[in-house]
Amino acid sequence: MSAAPSAAESRTTAGESRLAHIIVVGNEKGGAGKSTVAMHLTIALLRMGMKVGVVDLDVRQRSFSRYIENRARWIRNTGAPLPMPETIRVDASQARDLDAAEAEEAKTFHDSLKRLSERNQFIIVDAPGGDTFLSRSAHSAADTLVTPLNDSFVDFDLLGDVDPQTLEVARPSYYAELVWDCRKKKAQASRRPIDWIVMRNRMSPLDARNKQRVGEALDNLSRRIGFRIAPGLSERVIYRELFPMGLSLLDLTDAGPGVTLTMSHVAARQEIRDLLIVLKLPGLEGREIQF
Repeated sequence: MSAAPSAAESRTTAGESRLAHIIVVGNEKGGAGKSTVAMHLTIALLRMGMKVGVVDLDVRQRSFSRYIENRARWIRNTGAPLPMPETIRVDASQARDLDAAEAEEAKTFHDSLKRLSERNQFIIVDAPGGDTFLSRSAHSAADTLVTPLNDSFVDFDLLGDVDPQTLEVARPSYYAELVWDCRKKKAQASRRPIDWIVMRNRMSPLDARNKQRVGEALDNLSRRIGFRIAPGLSERVIYRELFPMGLSLLDLTDAGPGVTLTMSHVAARQEIRDLLIVLKLPGLEGREIQF
């Protein structure tokens, strides 16, 4: 198992600090499990010995922030030795002038990324659920973009319009075009690509025919607009039960929440391992997954 990169190894040839790898969890539709995915990725990386910073840009819901606040309270109340990320909250500008508001939000967001990059190897950003200036800023900054997608044709519309008989894609969706635009901006600004991963989230063990059809349509669309497909997190009650405590499935062995591990929980942990493997994040190559 290789060691985590040292401070010296985190310097570029120009002598400047290397930017942290930015993972953006983005989806314009609510209810796809964005905050759950962001939290479990955060804890997974912390459990791998990485330093992680997080930014919550969802200024309306703040589910990610509340998740982490619940975790901090759990640690205070129980003394559980749980890893915590470095957290920065970005608020929407109150300026009335649109240009001034966007300039203020852009500065706050990019200053936050710079601060977190100085002390962390990864930054996880929970993007807003709609098409906002902050959402576009987050998507354009991503090194890895993770889009959770409920495993149904209702949510498939987020990515593209599909023919119900042939499963051929008629045209990409507005969100897919937004991501394409952000990819072009990122390439022009830094000459680095955005690795886009679509997660088939909240998959049910039932209705195998529908899952097969959704999978075929996603394969068709991935070839057309260029994303990779990752296994997501199944629909499990445990994810909702852990939120008030601020815990993830990876904490159940030492957090003492009174939750008995079941085979379902073990399977859910494997889902998180599989996701981490598919993401192919820098610095994790060849490392043992320590959870």
